[in-house]
Amino acid sequence: KLAELMVRAEDDVLAYKTFPQAHWRQIHSTNPLERLNKEIKRRTNVVGIFPNEPAIKRLVGALMLEQNDEWAVTRRYMTLETVATVCEDNTMDLAKIAAL
Repeated sequence: KLAELMVRAEDDVLAYKTFPQAHWRQIHSTNPLERLNKEIKRRTNVVGIFPNEPAIKRLVGALMLEQNDEWAVTRRYMTLETVATVCEDNTMDLAKIAAL
């Protein structure tokens, strides 16, 4: 059963290899996602009990927007030049890619 599972999952597990080799380390790692989940857990534990589901969505949404802004502006996980090589639309300029 394990061998069958590995054969079926091979394409998914190795999908990162279709990107340029400069991206492999960033794509293969789950560190940013784990860091985000840890921050969400830390902030939600401070609140303890939420009054309703929309309150949870507001807090987690705000945290995710904050993280997105941080990565978009201060921490470039991948350089714009290497991301531009992956884009299907070669006419798109780097400023448009940064805005995505």
